[in-house]
Amino acid sequence: MTRIKYAWSELGGDPALLARVSTVVREDTLPARLPVRDLARACVGVCALAAAELGARRAGSARMPGVRVDDAAVAAAFLSERHLLIDGRAPVAFAPLSRFWRTADGWVRTHANYPHHRERLLRALTLPEDAAPAAVGASLTQRSALDVEDAVYAAGGLAVASRTPEEWAAHEQSAAIAARPLVERGRVDGARARTFAPLEEGPLLPAAGLRVLDLTRVLAGPVATRTLGLLGADVLRIDAPQLPELPDQHADTGFGKRSALLDLTADRRTFEELLAAADVVVTGYRPGALDRFGLSPEALAERRPGLVVAQVSAWGAYGPWGERRGFDSLVQAATGIAAVEGSSERPGALPAQALDHGTGYLLAAAVLRALTEQSQDGGGRSVRLALARTAAWLTDGAGAGEGEDVGGGGGGGGGGGGGVRSVGVRMDQGASKGMTKSEAPGVSAGERHGAEPRLTEAGSPLGRLRHALPPVSFDGGPGDWARPPGPWGADPARWL
Repeated sequence: MTRIKYAWSELGGDPALLARVSTVVREDTLPARLPVRDLARACVGVCALAAAELGARRAGSARMPGVRVDDAAVAAAFLSERHLLIDGRAPVAFAPLSRFWRTADGWVRTHANYPHHRERLLRALTLPEDAAPAAVGASLTQRSALDVEDAVYAAGGLAVASRTPEEWAAHEQSAAIAARPLVERGRVDGARARTFAPLEEGPLLPAAGLRVLDLTRVLAGPVATRTLGLLGADVLRIDAPQLPELPDQHADTGFGKRSALLDLTADRRTFEELLAAADVVVTGYRPGALDRFGLSPEALAERRPGLVVAQVSAWGAYGPWGERRGFDSLVQAATGIAAVEGSSERPGALPAQALDHGTGYLLAAAVLRALTEQSQDGGGRSVRLALARTAAWLTDGAGAGEGEDVGGGGGGGGGGGGGVRSVGVRMDQGASKGMTKSEAPGVSAGERHGAEPRLTEAGSPLGRLRHALPPVSFDGGPGDWARPPGPWGADPARWL
């Protein structure tokens, strides 16, 4: 069973529709010891298939659009934050205190990109606010990795001990994650079947006319909402004014959406007005963090029947780590991925933040499938994913079938039927003109190969942007975002 077939099954999709997927396999993209390329292809593939399915239903067509997944496009998108240039400037990536550190008995991975996380890390280590990396390193070599992990999390910071796959398998959180499906799906009310407005002429936009309230940060959630914006949704990202955001990170994930600041404590009325007209709410904060605002799926369904509530977290909303914060890099370290991708000298990393990006496309796919299901038999829906559960899928081989690809060959033909079959590698003869290798600072030669045709440039309120094109591709669908990113928090908190 191939990975795309497994993911589509987890989303509740009709297996016959897999015949509409064709793939362009490029063996030299996203090189890693773990099957990152296959996972990335599957996540993007099911997202495109879910979009095509909803688009066909909204268009009233019995003919299902063909879906095409090109490894070059997928690789470029999974490295979007590295490909981005703003007026020729490469974004600032990780902060100096976000890295692997040697401890007395191993390694620990910290994340301190945000000022408040840096402050908490240093407080946990009893170091001054202006401590240099050398001082942090000296302090950590005197402590065990697990001691650092516990102390930093107790202070509200972010650090995890780097574990081997065997050590992670013995952890209680690993067992809790393994017991869950890749995509948790549920029905939260008995609302009537959703009726969609007719689609306008132009590109096939399956999410056109839908309003998405985006309460996500960092990468996985914003990748999902960026994708829904590509597909025509009115996506409004809401952030608390007191929480800082990284401008370059916002630029990368801000395509296809608007951004507003809103204090949920001080201006609850505005939020409730937004919720009353929303079709989808996507949250990306740690589990339970938004419950005091009445933002659990059940509480939201009471106030807005028929809503689709999508949630993404690092560790899942269960187990001993169910309320912990986390990021892709920390999940890689804790789950043994860093150990597998590293050497005897030090831990390594995946060639991209694949847990974030992959989970983001899966989350968008889950939303699209929930909307399709609502149009069939109604009901408010909840979907939930976790980076650590995606990591388990990457490492345990579930749904693996490397070397097999599904689909027919191209976008024509009727929809449905046909089942799943293996097809040969089909090289792309129609790649668009891209950037030269010398024009891609911050991206290694291996990462650039096959990815440059999937880059483009566009004007924006932030300046001239070079960015990766979206990898979600189906017949008649959009080729790029209609809206470039703008400054963080610059839009009014209202629907279009």
